[in-house]
Amino acid sequence: MTEPRSGKQVDVRTETIDSGPAEALAGLLEVDLPSRDVLPPLWHWIYLVERSRQSELGPDGHLRHGIPTPPAGAAVRMFAGGRVTTRSWVRFGAPVTRTTRLLRTVVKQGRQGPLTIATVAHEWEQGGTLVIAEEQDIVYRVAAARAAVPADAMGGEPFAGPRLTFAVDPVVLFRFSALTYNAHRIHYDAGYAAGEGYPDLVVHGPLQALLMAELLRRSGQDLQGATFSYRLVAPTFGAQTLTISADIDRTPAEVRVQDGAARLTASATLHRT
Repeated sequence: MTEPRSGKQVDVRTETIDSGPAEALAGLLEVDLPSRDVLPPLWHWIYLVERSRQSELGPDGHLRHGIPTPPAGAAVRMFAGGRVTTRSWVRFGAPVTRTTRLLRTVVKQGRQGPLTIATVAHEWEQGGTLVIAEEQDIVYRVAAARAAVPADAMGGEPFAGPRLTFAVDPVVLFRFSALTYNAHRIHYDAGYAAGEGYPDLVVHGPLQALLMAELLRRSGQDLQGATFSYRLVAPTFGAQTLTISADIDRTPAEVRVQDGAARLTASATLHRT
């Protein structure tokens, strides 16, 4: 086991990549499995999930101690964004080793109170080769703060380029939580979500990022040898139809997600490495 760059936390997991989870995700996305040989971009998120004991989870459904460990007094967790560099495709039928490290933790003052931003790095290796290098930004806020829910954060018109729509409802959110083994209660427990200041079940940030990568893939954009950088702009809630649109003619290519009220909820760029 290698030492973490931060000198604090590291986790190493190995798993053989079979097609079963990918076929389940394809069913959720209403598509056929794109390849019988390799995983599509960002579909690696449904593999090497943490199968923790129930007693290890906190009231929100997340691990009490993990990577990152929630800071004291900051019980509310939000997924803020990240960067995924796909060096090579992950192949079915072969083991992958993922090394996870806590890179850094930054404390800032937000509009609703203090925020702790933890950046976690994941390195995926297959056959002795680094195939995916990824960073994820996780934000924690104090439990007393209410969720920032923009009332009129309009995102303008969707991009004029490729576009797809995707309907979300409690069943979709439940199935995506199951595929990613995400027990965060804001995605399936409306009463708990209300306690965190949300008006309804929260649509997963990773689902929105995955849909943006899917639009690029379906539009013929090659994510191999590229960095997909995404940001969750604002939370969105409940049953609705998301609109994902892209401008693939500009450099870097840009993608955005707008919710059923045309609010901008997520954005991404694709940089060639």
